[in-house]
Amino acid sequence: MLKAITPLILTYNESFNINRTLKNLTWAKTIVVIDSYSTDRTLEILHSYPQVQVFQREFDTHTNQWNYGLEEVKSQWVLSLDADYIVTDELISEIKELPENTEIDGYFARFKYCVFGKPLRGSILPPRQVLFRKDKSVYIDDGHTQLLEVKGKSAMLSGYIHHDDRKPLTRWLWAQDRYMIIEAKKLLETPKSELSLGDRIRKQKILAPFVILFYCLILKGGILDGWHGWYYAFQRMLAEIILSIRLIEAEQDKSH
Repeated sequence: MLKAITPLILTYNESFNINRTLKNLTWAKTIVVIDSYSTDRTLEILHSYPQVQVFQREFDTHTNQWNYGLEEVKSQWVLSLDADYIVTDELISEIKELPENTEIDGYFARFKYCVFGKPLRGSILPPRQVLFRKDKSVYIDDGHTQLLEVKGKSAMLSGYIHHDDRKPLTRWLWAQDRYMIIEAKKLLETPKSELSLGDRIRKQKILAPFVILFYCLILKGGILDGWHGWYYAFQRMLAEIILSIRLIEAEQDKSH
């Protein structure tokens, strides 16, 4: 199966992450990267891997960026990865044994969130469909991010992907603020009947930061991970606080 797969990655100033991601993809004949005109060392790192093909496109939405990347993939299968995703050796071995001619059109993978390289016991990251047939798939908008639509049957892989984001706080805050502006717009424009329970809580602004802190520390066992677990819980709580502030601002702008 590995020979029929092209990893697809989006980048923008990912010099703190991209090298670790690429190190576990050297089995791929071609790696397609869509870069949003990075200004740090990202391009230098990308060009150090001979199998990486870099295409640059001005960022507008994640959906458009991913779909643009799909057009540049020539293989039957796509392995869609963020620049801070590390495909574990166990998952690579599992994918290697998958048959090319199968009735399955897409595979989900689970995640382990890492804090400075240490995998946590749990996280809020849901499984994501990362491996799929190119001709059966398209990305659609979903708040600040995107959803992958795969026409056909799906299955779950047993191996994990490590989400190991080591961007500095300033860069992380910039990204989260940008995401939450879009997320606030989605929450305010979506009818209440179409919102999930989690999104309804987030829309109330007050409870969500405390709920996510409890969820990460207690329900997901983060408190047993020591300071790594507290770091992740504080990080997710801060993200929800940013969303609450953006919701308040958007509601005030709308009322004037």
